[in-house]
Amino acid sequence: MSAPHDSPFDRVPPVTLVLFAVSSIQFGAALAATVFDEIGPGGTSFLRLGLAALIMAVIWRPDPRRHSREELRLVLVLGLMLGGMNYSFYEALDRIPLGIAVTIEFLGPLGVAVRTSRRRLDLVWAAVAGAGIVLLARPGGDGIDPVGLVLVLIAAACWAAYILAARRAGELFGGARGLAMAMGVAFLVPLVPGLHQGGTQLLEPGFLLIGLGVAVLSSVIPYTLETEALRRIPTNVFGVLMSLEPAVAALAGFLVLDQALDAVELSAIALVVAASIGVTRTRAVPMVAEG
Repeated sequence: MSAPHDSPFDRVPPVTLVLFAVSSIQFGAALAATVFDEIGPGGTSFLRLGLAALIMAVIWRPDPRRHSREELRLVLVLGLMLGGMNYSFYEALDRIPLGIAVTIEFLGPLGVAVRTSRRRLDLVWAAVAGAGIVLLARPGGDGIDPVGLVLVLIAAACWAAYILAARRAGELFGGARGLAMAMGVAFLVPLVPGLHQGGTQLLEPGFLLIGLGVAVLSSVIPYTLETEALRRIPTNVFGVLMSLEPAVAALAGFLVLDQALDAVELSAIALVVAASIGVTRTRAVPMVAEG
């Protein structure tokens, strides 16, 4: 096992790190959606993860030869879940608004928190979150795209698995070195659909520049900051802060993508945010960044 290293973020308050990460990843997702029509969600996911892997390799300089087989197996799992989460989330985002997509995807970390809790009250919070999701789905009415719903539920499952793997990775690796190696695995997940959807346009300077921006906002900044924050912040505080993600996503969707939500949708998002805060207020499994 490699020894922990000093981090340049050690002097920054962990709450500040998490809040900045939450804002960064949601506005990064909004930026990504602006190029779906040209290079597709697969092409955008491939650019994001590929460029993020390159940047993080340069920053952290991970050396797989210095790690045990157990650590490398964890890196593989972390990378596959990270890639699956991002690709399925972008495919869902191509079909449903950002705020709604993030809200439904939050079933992943909420499910982990409730499943590992022994408090009966958390079952009530789970029911509150479920009511919010039902409001969003609007059964029997003009609900969300069914394919988008399935895709975002896949992303939620990947997020749940990623949370458990990321927590262990934070204990084994110094800084974000484990995550940097996982990124080298994650970008392989959308490789085939990314090349199919984006083609030669992926090499155009304009799309490379946007891809770089998405990689920095949605991967490099939030994953690095959250990994650092998790070493120094109580999990209940971390979980409460991460519970703001659906609300921030709705704001980013409105400001960047002009995705206005109606009163029912905003109420549903509020229910899920409230449930997440309720579950994580006294105890939490870390809700590390999605998509």
